[in-house]
Amino acid sequence: MTQSAALPFPQDRTCPYHPPVGYGPMSRPLSRITLYDGREVWVVTGHAVARELMADQRLSVEAWRDGFPIPDPRFAGVVRDRRPTLCGTDDPEHNVQRRRLIPSFSLKRTAALRPQIQRTVDELIDRMVAQGPPAELVNAFALPVPSMVICSLLGVPYEDHEFFEAQCRRLSRGLPADAYDAGARLDTYLSELIDRKQRTPGDGLLDDLIRDQLNEGIMERADLVSLAFILLVAGHETTANMLSLGTFTLLQHPEKLAELRADPSLMPAAVDELMRFLSIADGLLRLAVEDIEIAGTTIRAGEGVVFTPSLINRDTDAFENPDVLDWHRSARHHVAFGFGTHQCLGQNLARAEMEIALRTLFDRLPGLRLAAPAEEIPFKPGDTIQGMLELPVTW
Repeated sequence: MTQSAALPFPQDRTCPYHPPVGYGPMSRPLSRITLYDGREVWVVTGHAVARELMADQRLSVEAWRDGFPIPDPRFAGVVRDRRPTLCGTDDPEHNVQRRRLIPSFSLKRTAALRPQIQRTVDELIDRMVAQGPPAELVNAFALPVPSMVICSLLGVPYEDHEFFEAQCRRLSRGLPADAYDAGARLDTYLSELIDRKQRTPGDGLLDDLIRDQLNEGIMERADLVSLAFILLVAGHETTANMLSLGTFTLLQHPEKLAELRADPSLMPAAVDELMRFLSIADGLLRLAVEDIEIAGTTIRAGEGVVFTPSLINRDTDAFENPDVLDWHRSARHHVAFGFGTHQCLGQNLARAEMEIALRTLFDRLPGLRLAAPAEEIPFKPGDTIQGMLELPVTW
């Protein structure tokens, strides 16, 4: 393997739907990067090696371990005192926690939620139409769709959405002290919500976990708070960014949008292709707990490993013409949802939300277009989940 210089990571994108140009010198399938504190770690850029390593139990996701790669000081503050749960635990504990949740995120459960997702999408578009153009699509549509859906699924009152969305913004974009405080505020809110649900049960997933796990002594209270935190934050933040950036990308590729409008049956494939193309979660973190020989290289125990889906999903060995949107390619083997043991539990729900939201948005508003020059619309920096900070549109 030809080693390239240890480039700084993460870097900002110059185009919101393409990888940072500064990542260009990284070699495949493995290279070296430098984190904010000057520490060098491995970065995985090749598709086949990524899937092999993502399934390797010798790589740990437990951020409390010495040497775990921390991409920025904000992340360090958030995980410092946080109880490890679900995507932050290794097997066998991870498998125990995941099995508790699988029924709530199965294909069958997602299919049952589709009418509710459709109603949510229709109501939000009705509101946009009633108010008339222009609109700011992030706050009017892309964020409320997954927020309303995950609140309903978990049993979290949607009337509290302004509070927890504000804390999520501080988590992802605030200073380290702000991120730490936001995490603490969310923990307090969820702990108090669990108290209320114990007194007055509802019918959400949290209520089920309280009844079947917490009250039976199977799950500790702190674990339930941490689990609720992960589900609430991840359940709306990622899909909201995919909807905003996906809409922007389609508006920038009118010929591909026209193809989708002419043949709506392409939408499920288009969602996976957009997941591959956009790769919004561009830094999956692991720590080697044993030596690993792979691709002619030895990853030593104690070394950090970072997966970059924006490069992995543009690997020419896995995807022909990867820099081109193609609804007709088979893109289901992308790693935008991860791979292996820690593959995203909510991927069925995310796909359903994106299919319904994007199809309905462009059906209901056939004249939808940007209300500002594309180059002037702000998008998120590279040290957070990629997406649009705002998306002014008209129709």
